[in-house]
Amino acid sequence: MDQDNKTSSSAKPVAAELNVPPTPTTRELVPAPVSPRLPAVQSTAKRRPVRRWWIWAVLALGVIGGGAGVYYYWWQHSQSQLPPGIASGNGRIEADEINIDTKFAGRIAEILADEGDMVKAGQIVARMDTRDLAASLKKSEAQVQQAQRAVDEANANVAQQTSQVLLAQQEIDRAAALVAKGFETKEVLDQRKEQLDVANAALQAAQARVIEFQHALEASTHDVELYTVNIADNTLVAPREGRIQYRVANIGEVLPAGGKVFTMLDISYVYMDIYLPTAEAGKVKIGADARIVLDAYPKVAILAKVSFVATQAQFTPKAVETKDERDKLMFRIRVKIDPERLRARADVVRSGLPGVAYVLTDPAAVWPASLQAPATQ
Repeated sequence: MDQDNKTSSSAKPVAAELNVPPTPTTRELVPAPVSPRLPAVQSTAKRRPVRRWWIWAVLALGVIGGGAGVYYYWWQHSQSQLPPGIASGNGRIEADEINIDTKFAGRIAEILADEGDMVKAGQIVARMDTRDLAASLKKSEAQVQQAQRAVDEANANVAQQTSQVLLAQQEIDRAAALVAKGFETKEVLDQRKEQLDVANAALQAAQARVIEFQHALEASTHDVELYTVNIADNTLVAPREGRIQYRVANIGEVLPAGGKVFTMLDISYVYMDIYLPTAEAGKVKIGADARIVLDAYPKVAILAKVSFVATQAQFTPKAVETKDERDKLMFRIRVKIDPERLRARADVVRSGLPGVAYVLTDPAAVWPASLQAPATQ
């Protein structure tokens, strides 16, 4: 034991010198009991009321939002109700389509318009190849000149034969005077009469030739006019003022007679067809005041007039009403926009835009503020 004590006592100074931490004892290895942290429990208790406040706030916002939605639905429903004397129906803006076709079979030589272009009435939009017609026109013009020379020659022949008739008549007169005095024989008088008959026959033949050549001249002149018209018809022009909607053919294409080159919209005839039930359609009159409101411009009421009321009921098309409403017979009403207003706004006219048309079924009814037309219209 004395030796062990010496060893341990000698080891302490060495460990102290080497800065080695002392080995923990068995008591030091046992962890100390942890005391409860009261402040943490208190902080948790303080947070619970905060979460409840947010729940009540969310519930309050939900109630407010629901009330606002109900009010908005009620407001929209009340705004959509029309006053008595006004009927409405949905439809699409339409414009008359005009096909610009070829009159004769031929090749397209020139295209002078494209899709979307605004054209005036009489404006040239395309030309066809007319070289064959031009050659026929020159031939007919030459025939006219030839027929005119033949007519002039026949007229000269008539003048000559007229002179022969006059001379024969004078010779008869002289022969008759000499025969009466006994200085000429009756045979000579008969010869002079025969010469007069021959001259008259030649004159009638010359006059007939004049009529014949005049008819030939007229025929040649008609050929010239025909070829001139055909050449003009091969110059395609816009029949009305409007917008080119489609270009179907291109330069160099050979088209048959009636081949389509362009499809244009007549902006002077823009309308919307709607369908109304019998109770409302029976009150609509031609010329009644109307309004058109497009989905693209919901705040603009376009002035219009009723231009057509169907005399027979029909089923509404699928694109206009729902299935339940299609099961009912409706009357087609056409609402037409004033052409003068369209002419001033030709650049904004579109076909196919959906919207709603409103029609006065009672002339005494007053348009609501939402359907009052702007002063600029």
